[in-house]
Amino acid sequence: MKSDLLVVGAGTMGGWTAYLAQLGGGRQVTLLDAWGPGNPRASSGDESRITRAAHGSDALYTRWSRRSLDDWKQLGEMRSEDLFQACGVLWFAHQDDGFEARSIPVLRAERVPYERLTPAEVARRWPVVGASDLAYAVYEPEGGALMARRGCRAVTDAFGDAGGTFERAAVRPGSVEGPRLEDVIAADGRRWSADTFVFACGPWLPHLFPDVLGNVIRVTKQDVVFFGPPARSQPGAPAWCDFDLAYYGLPDLEGRGPKMAPDRLGPIFDPTNGERLVDPESVRLARTYLRRRFPGLADAPVVETRVCQYESTPDGHFLIAPHPEWENVWLVGGGSGHGFKHGPGIGRYLLARIDGAAEGIQEGVDEARFRLGPRQVASAARTGGDEMWRSWEAF
Repeated sequence: MKSDLLVVGAGTMGGWTAYLAQLGGGRQVTLLDAWGPGNPRASSGDESRITRAAHGSDALYTRWSRRSLDDWKQLGEMRSEDLFQACGVLWFAHQDDGFEARSIPVLRAERVPYERLTPAEVARRWPVVGASDLAYAVYEPEGGALMARRGCRAVTDAFGDAGGTFERAAVRPGSVEGPRLEDVIAADGRRWSADTFVFACGPWLPHLFPDVLGNVIRVTKQDVVFFGPPARSQPGAPAWCDFDLAYYGLPDLEGRGPKMAPDRLGPIFDPTNGERLVDPESVRLARTYLRRRFPGLADAPVVETRVCQYESTPDGHFLIAPHPEWENVWLVGGGSGHGFKHGPGIGRYLLARIDGAAEGIQEGVDEARFRLGPRQVASAARTGGDEMWRSWEAF
């Protein structure tokens, strides 16, 4: 059967695109994924992701994250699943005019609740936090954690309940007629045809479209470590981001232990065949950071590890663009480590473009930020800072 829309990739971007398209009516939508939603190879896998409104001076990402959080909450309520943990997000600021300072006017303009706290106030509220080296902190009480693997599966299940068709299949572009892609094909010869195709397959995009994407997306290995808290510990910190030192973390969720990771680009990684083993150096660096910020956890045992990946663009902005040769194909990806929470917003925006919305019509978006290229190396709304992002040039 021929679909109106076929989406390849059941991560946050592809899953929400398919689900919203099916909900909108008038389309028959098919969603394909090689290993299923939230699988261990996917960038949208693992236990949790931070959702935060602060994005420096970028008001668009602040608006998208807020609206997307409402979508995640509504989905959780509809399916009676805990997809969002309202633990708040705490930003550690080291300078008076940094990322956090640039975020505050946008948070205020967008009416996002926040608090600016002195180091002493941070220490009183969260005694587990070492704050003596900070200039100040910014707290987002309405931020928190999205349950990633569970969320991807919930989106796919809701898509199926709405009448969409989901199948597990690893596919590549198939036959082409003139300026249009006719179908996609699996290794066993199965084919799926559609009027419009969306490839939202995260770290596999560069493999499927090497000539088109070139250096637009690079896939890197990102190590994540979970530490075991004391059996009878005091309440921990909320989710947190240290922009200048390029670390982020989440509190103990569902008994898995506090999670933390370096927010800098790791080595180039093969998402299909790469071993999911963390580098011992990642654990050593995590402990070094813990001694500074969470001294009570510095000697805690590692209880779990994960290897995910970033599929990063040079400037940290997402890729949401038509294929340059096939008029019925869209390429969507480049999460760059901050894409998960934006899944609903990306899907909504993409569908508006597919339906013919004029450039810039949705929320004043400058379409150039999502183009194939060329792009300048910059940190965009990343949590890793400009120094980390310049490591792009080292590859």
